[in-house]
Amino acid sequence: MARYFIRRVLSLIPTLLIIVTLSFFMIRLAPGGPFAREKDVPELILQNLLKRYHMDDPLGKQYLRYLGDIIRWDLGPSFRYRDVTVNEIIDQGLPVSMTLGITSLLLAVASGVSVGIVSALKQNKWPDYVAVSVAVVGISVPLFVMGPVLQLFIGMKLKLLPMGQWISVHGWKAVVLPAITLSFPYFAYIARLSRASILEVLRSDYIRTARAKGLKESVVVWKHVLKGALLPVVTYLGPAFSGIVTGSVVIESVFLVPGIGRPFIQSAINRDYTLIMGEVVVYSIILIMANLIVDIVYGFLDPRISYK
Repeated sequence: MARYFIRRVLSLIPTLLIIVTLSFFMIRLAPGGPFAREKDVPELILQNLLKRYHMDDPLGKQYLRYLGDIIRWDLGPSFRYRDVTVNEIIDQGLPVSMTLGITSLLLAVASGVSVGIVSALKQNKWPDYVAVSVAVVGISVPLFVMGPVLQLFIGMKLKLLPMGQWISVHGWKAVVLPAITLSFPYFAYIARLSRASILEVLRSDYIRTARAKGLKESVVVWKHVLKGALLPVVTYLGPAFSGIVTGSVVIESVFLVPGIGRPFIQSAINRDYTLIMGEVVVYSIILIMANLIVDIVYGFLDPRISYK
């Protein structure tokens, strides 16, 4: 296991190098630039700006300089936010998005697997129909509709939870409503995956053998069915985690959450090269590490998998 882990961690280096290289040149080759304005900038000012940020150097030299900065984990200054570095923007927003994302994903996994178990064990009965209907709603209704609706009923009418701001204003209660909203589509996917996977495992020969031995149904489900049935769910959790952390821009806007989503969108609109690259690097690291954790969890769920 240790050798496998070290080998996978070392494999991150060429993967990240490819991602950084492709992203760097694709952004630079796109038309426009971070200093483009509706009103033309005087040529002298434009040349001074390009010189200040070393953008008047050849593209290859810019690329090598950026690689050196990445090795030192210096993501550079933001081209649009004055006197602020990309590291500072990410350091401020990423912990907030991570808190919201982890809470949402844990909520989605717990509720989705539970609903999937009930739905599979009660197939073609009313709990199954209710679970499938809720999952369809979760997949179909967009977050920019779900968020305001929950704010209206839970926040304004019932006054159970605060509707906006963040922990610094309302404490941990402020996390609940945006976490529920953000987790809903992931809960729906996990519930459907769990249901389909559990139904498939329930028809397996080893499950029939376990039942023939006289084991209790609860033992069969928790000890034998779930281990095999959770593999597709674990596979989904890798990209889901990275997506739920960095793709929460709608939730951040609706609930006034100071996360990393809004700066990411603004960086694309403003063509803030360094901020775009910084977000891409962080997103890639989160995705790769999440997939690594998923691969390791496989070994605990399925004894047939070994890491050598």
